[in-house]
Amino acid sequence: MTRKNLRNTGLAALALITTAGAPGVEAPANAAAVNGDAQALLTALDDEYRAEAIYAAVIDNHGEARPFINIIEAERHHAAMAKAEMDRLGVSYPEANPYLGTLEVPATLLGACEQGVTAEIENIALYDRLLPTIEDDSVRETLSKLQWASRERHLPAFERCVARGGTMGQGGMGFGRGSH
Repeated sequence: MTRKNLRNTGLAALALITTAGAPGVEAPANAAAVNGDAQALLTALDDEYRAEAIYAAVIDNHGEARPFINIIEAERHHAAMAKAEMDRLGVSYPEANPYLGTLEVPATLLGACEQGVTAEIENIALYDRLLPTIEDDSVRETLSKLQWASRERHLPAFERCVARGGTMGQGGMGFGRGSH
C-alpha cells in the first residue's frame, strides 16, 4: 500500500485495529504500519511529557531559571504537536502529563543543566530510531521538527548553561519563550 493510500485510510485502519482479534474481525493490511506510527507518536509524547516534568521540577526547586523556563514552553508545544497527529489518526493518549510532580532533579542548576544535555542527546537518538520506521508523511514531518528543536535549540541552550557553570543566562539569541 502506498503512503498516500495509507494516509487516506488511516482512520478506518485504526478503528479496525482496536477491534482486531475480536471474532470475525481482521486487521487491515496496513494496520501494522498505522499502528507503528501510532506507537512512535505515543513514544514521542511520553518523552515530551517526561521532559516537561523534569523541567517543571527544576523550576519548582530553583525558581524561574533559564533555559528551563523557555524550554518547558517548547516541550508543551511539542506535546501538543504529537497529540494533534494522534487526533488526526484517531489514536488515544493520556491527556494529562502523568510525570508532573513525580520526578526528582539534581540539587544544583549545573547538575540540572548537565541532565538537560543528556536528556536532549537521548531525545535526538530516540528520533533517530523512530524516524526510519514512520510511514505517514505528516507524522514524519512532525517528529522531524521535534528532533530539530532538540538538536538545534534545546541541546545548545543546555550546553551554554553548563558552560556558564549553571548560572542563569541573560536570554537573547532568539532562544526565548516558545522556541521550538
